Amino acid sequence: MIDKNTIERMHAEIQGIMDSAGAAILDVYEKAESIEITTKDDDSPLTLADRRAHAIIAEGLRKMPEGFPVLSEESTLPDYEERRQWTTYWLVDPLDGTKEFINRNGEFTVNIALIHEGFPVAGWVYVPVRSQLYYGWSLDGDAAAFLAENGASHAIAARKLNPEAGVIVVASRRHGGEALQPMLDKAEARFAKLERKSIGSSLKICLVAEGKADWYPRLAPTSEWDTAAAHAVLLGAGGVMVDAEYKPLRYNTKESILNPHFHAIADDGEVWKELVL
Repeated sequence: MIDKNTIERMHAEIQGIMDSAGAAILDVYEKAESIEITTKDDDSPLTLADRRAHAIIAEGLRKMPEGFPVLSEESTLPDYEERRQWTTYWLVDPLDGTKEFINRNGEFTVNIALIHEGFPVAGWVYVPVRSQLYYGWSLDGDAAAFLAENGASHAIAARKLNPEAGVIVVASRRHGGEALQPMLDKAEARFAKLERKSIGSSLKICLVAEGKADWYPRLAPTSEWDTAAAHAVLLGAGGVMVDAEYKPLRYNTKESILNPHFHAIADDGEVWKELVL
């Protein structure tokens, strides 16, 4: 059974795993000459840091007493016939934002999510350069989200929509610009003001969870491990993630590991349904 006590017990172990993975990543990041870039099947860059972090996380999670399967971006993807039997499993992206890593802007993250019956019930997003850890859970009506930094944790919450004050939309620097523009035009006509922010990796969803943005529309490809951990944080903070039909985003429901287009929204409501649908 997955409950709040289970999540809280796991938290200390996950923190230790995140610290070790983050240290391995920074060891490579701070020695630029050691970065090895190859190309994966999807043409995304693969670095030495990616592989080191994966090894640390996979080993740490497999040692935990629950014995849940681990699915990582850097592991072999099991056939769906096997994966569909998983009620609960770990979904991991050991280094999200590898382009940000290579460009050395610090906007990359380590991501661990616990998926239960298709939903991310808990998630941890670590920002190695800033030593920040976003984490949260949402299950059985109990939800919470936090940001740990400078030796202390504080609760975070998604912001309430104030159309008269305008909205903040966070978007990728590289993906989905042309497809997104008609929707942004529609939002600009609907709200008093539309401010855009750009940031890399799963930090886009974390900005919504932290109350620093209202909306993150993603109309370009992502994989399930790219979003799951931050999705859990957003749910814990009171936000939602929905697909293009305004249905909750789910995981491990098909052979493909790709997400549909989705929207991370701080304050669920009819105004967003009208905009998205």
